[in-house]
Amino acid sequence: MKKFGLLLAGGIAAVILLSTIGPLVGLAVSLVLLYYIFKQFVKADSTWAKVGLAIIGFVVLMASIHNTPAIIGVAAAYVLYLVYKKWNGTKSTVIKEESDPFANFEKQWNEMKHY
Repeated sequence: MKKFGLLLAGGIAAVILLSTIGPLVGLAVSLVLLYYIFKQFVKADSTWAKVGLAIIGFVVLMASIHNTPAIIGVAAAYVLYLVYKKWNGTKSTVIKEESDPFANFEKQWNEMKHY
């Protein structure tokens, strides 16, 4: 039953992720543009260049805000990642060895007595 729930959650997350690919690409492009505009803004010497880059940066920022459905797509990708990790996860138990030399001696003594 647990695998069915993971399959269902993964399927829903995959459909949501596929439906938001357009906004994800738009958000990625606008954020890359915004990064380069900011770098040029910092390098600019003249006031008019800074004003122009600020206006262009504001327009690109509005374009990136327009792609807010991409946040849902990122969340769906994260859920899909968690489902994948849980599906392929194996239960492993970690055996902690004691560093006490007397406990180690007792363990070895018990092993020798069984032979």
